[in-house]
Formats: sequence, structure tokens, C-alpha cells
Amino acid sequence: MIYYTADLHFHYTPILTYAARPFPDTAAMDAALIRNWNATVKPEDTVYVVGDLGYNDGHVPCDVLEQLTGCKHLIRGNHDTPFEDAPLLFRYFETVTDFNEIDDGDIHIMLSHYPILYTKNGYVIHGHIHNMRNEIYTILRTLPHVLNCGVDINFYRPVTLSELVENNRKYYSGNYEYLFSVPRKIPRGTEGWLPPHPDFRPLPQRPLEFM
Repeated sequence: MIYYTADLHFHYTPILTYAARPFPDTAAMDAALIRNWNATVKPEDTVYVVGDLGYNDGHVPCDVLEQLTGCKHLIRGNHDTPFEDAPLLFRYFETVTDFNEIDDGDIHIMLSHYPILYTKNGYVIHGHIHNMRNEIYTILRTLPHVLNCGVDINFYRPVTLSELVENNRKYYSGNYEYLFSVPRKIPRGTEGWLPPHPDFRPLPQRPLEFM
């Protein structure tokens, strides 16, 4: 089975307010994300993490990753590029890329942390926008082949393609507002917030020890 997820933001305090997540602190959030992941993903399953595993001012969250089941692939988001210890990602991920393309059964999938306008056969699966209700939301609700796999609209767990299609249908329909929290603005400059010029670094090289 193939699963998709994004924007987990382990250990990242501002996301609790920004995405209005229903957890009192990051410890509770991380525990719920780990629990939901392992209740869903079997060891033989594959999970594509479509960006923002951690946060820009942190390190690879090894303490969390070592608890997560399945064969994992990371498509980096803007919060994943500054890791000083980025080569450690290869201890937990089969691949680390900035973009990927796969086939899920007979359906072609493009994987990018940032949403890409797309209207042909197959799907773009992305993260980054969380549960926003802004001009991006207005555009994406007209593009049913562009799917947001972020945890904030997928009930804080990895999902299959069919689940992803249904969750996005509900999110963009506007008829299920009670299922999806609404983000709250927090001041820029809050500890851990992205700097004005994000730290985008080249893809790390796989260390020999993880070959």
C-alpha cells in the first residue's frame, strides 16, 4: 500500500497556533502523529512525506523517525532544507529529493511540496498550504487533480490516494467546515518562524554508512 502525508512539523511550536492544531503542546502533537502513523502504516507499506517533516531552525527529528513504520521517501519542503545534520535523513528515508514522480497502480503522480497547476490525467500531490482559506485555496478548489496531502486536512495521519481524493473533495467543497480547523495568524519573528530569506540548501549526499 502507498500512503501520502506532509507538513508534520515535528517539535515545531508555532504550528500549533498557525494551523490551529488541537493539541496542548508539541509533545502531545508528536505523540498523536506517531500513533496515527503506526496505526495506519504497516512495515511493508510505502509512505511519501511531501515536505516539512520538521522545522527550519531544528535538526533531523531522529527521535521520531526511528519510531515510524514503513518504507519512507522524503520530498523536501522549505522547512527541511536548513538541517545542519541533513545526511542523517538517509538513515530513515530510501530517497530524499526535491521533486518526484511515481505510479500509484495505473495512476501517475507528481510529488512536490509546493502546489503546481495541473489539469491533465493523474494528480499532483503537494503540501505547504496546510488548511489555509486564502487566494491559494480559491484557485486550488477549481483543480481537482491537485491534492493537498498535509496532515491538517487529512486528520493527522498518512492517507491512500483514494482517501486523499475524498478528503480534498470535502475540504474544498466548503460543506464540511466542522471537520477542518481554520489557521490563526501569528506575528512574524515568533521563535522558529521562517526567516525572510529561507535557507535553501542543495540535496544532501548519502553517506557511505547508509548505502
